[in-house]
Amino acid sequence: MMKRLMAVAAAFVAIVVLGALSFFSGTGVSSEGVTLTRQADGSMILADLASEAPVLDVFEDFDCPICKDMHAKVDGTIQKLAREGKVKVVFHAVTIFQDEPMRSNSIRAAAAARCVPETNWLAFRDEVYAMQPAPHGEASGFTVEELAKAARKAGASVDSCVTSQSYAKAHVAETAKIRLEGTPTVLLDGRLLGNEAFDPAALEQAITGGDGVQV
Repeated sequence: MMKRLMAVAAAFVAIVVLGALSFFSGTGVSSEGVTLTRQADGSMILADLASEAPVLDVFEDFDCPICKDMHAKVDGTIQKLAREGKVKVVFHAVTIFQDEPMRSNSIRAAAAARCVPETNWLAFRDEVYAMQPAPHGEASGFTVEELAKAARKAGASVDSCVTSQSYAKAHVAETAKIRLEGTPTVLLDGRLLGNEAFDPAALEQAITGGDGVQV
């Protein structure tokens, strides 16, 4: 079950994300008007920014088992709707855990993700979830060597950036600005979603107002 985001935090996050969309920069990776672009804070926007589509913010911790479960269930739907111009998706990799080894696992993975170019980022994200350390709360994982290998598997040769953890401090600093109670946290135009965030049809209906279909 997804933990709840504080009401004040929800409003704060919505303002931050919508602001990020307004200063969209760079060409990113495009597909028929839909672009995947990294923002200065490390978030990734998959969207046709010329559309009037709603904004879906996905806050995820790569060491979070429930995030992995949500990814497996609805990521295909989320990307499908984004590529159809029906939603603007903002992926936020955060570190929610304070205890070890989860905290260090999360930081290493998120820092590595910042090294990966837009062209390969979604594939790298898939690889990271596939290799999530288990059992949760006990296993150390996401070593820099494993992450560099995952990046290469996704098509990106960024070994030096990954192994040096070039973006670790920046990731921790940005995460500290986002007040979350847990992950995954999913907002649709600033409104916190519940169980529908885990169901493809229900999520599509929430986004489009239609019947929703599974992919």
